[in-house]
Amino acid sequence: MPELPEVEVVRIGLDQHVTGRTISRVEVLHPRVVRRHVSGPADFAAALTGRRVTGTRRRGKYLWLPLDNGDALLAHLGMSGQMLVQPVTAPAERHLRVRMELSDPDGAEAPVLGRTELRFVDQRMFGGLSISPGGAELPAEVRHIARDPLDPAFDDTAFVARVRRRNSGIKRILLDQTVVSGVGNIYADEALWRARVHFDRLGVNLRRGQVEEVLSGVRAVMAEALGQGGTSFDALYVNVNGESGYFERSLEVYGREGLPCSRCGTPVTRVSFMNRSSYFCPRCQPRPRVRRVASARD
Repeated sequence: MPELPEVEVVRIGLDQHVTGRTISRVEVLHPRVVRRHVSGPADFAAALTGRRVTGTRRRGKYLWLPLDNGDALLAHLGMSGQMLVQPVTAPAERHLRVRMELSDPDGAEAPVLGRTELRFVDQRMFGGLSISPGGAELPAEVRHIARDPLDPAFDDTAFVARVRRRNSGIKRILLDQTVVSGVGNIYADEALWRARVHFDRLGVNLRRGQVEEVLSGVRAVMAEALGQGGTSFDALYVNVNGESGYFERSLEVYGREGLPCSRCGTPVTRVSFMNRSSYFCPRCQPRPRVRRVASARD
């Protein structure tokens, strides 16, 4: 599933190609993708037609396009969703679900060869599009989601305090979108490796400095992934131009079971975790000996 860096790469691409343009035509090719629009696909298309996109925003793994009437086009990529900017003459993708033709900012009709579309492609259709009434600033659908570590308004002190009150493993806490958003399985494993913290260490048993190291690791790995276009293990995640990211080459533990840790040479271990996998170095990230609540705080 795309995580924060991948979604942010898509948002940046949309900002360059879509902001200021008007949605002149909408075609819904599969109703499941707009299932959250209770009035149906035809009403979804009518509500967007003629609306101008005024910007792009994101919270965690959700992104949205504010519209000139105060509403927003909200998107979640799910496991395989793609938002592509393509010429209208480009062949339809195999799993194309929604296409939206864009007119130039001045409203002039471009020649057919110069016209573009915003396309939503989704093989598995766990993602989707919806219209959030009055959601230009912050859609109601995402208000329960915490800010992410790259958000300038993220409160480090509050995050550290909240983690140290939780009687849960630190990885579970990182994956809780009400505590911190945008951190998924890949970047949680990578950040914990950088901080030398085992994924099962309880939040209440972590020192303040350790939580700060974990947060620093999250920020560092996400910033590096963002600079490399995100992580792509297959053709499902791409940017708006259909290009894959290459941060997979820089991963230290995720997906590297049995390979030597670059820091100490110990083979990387994989264990089952919440119907997924956790990867870690058993030497750099030793298992907690006793799962108990700490009696003293620093």
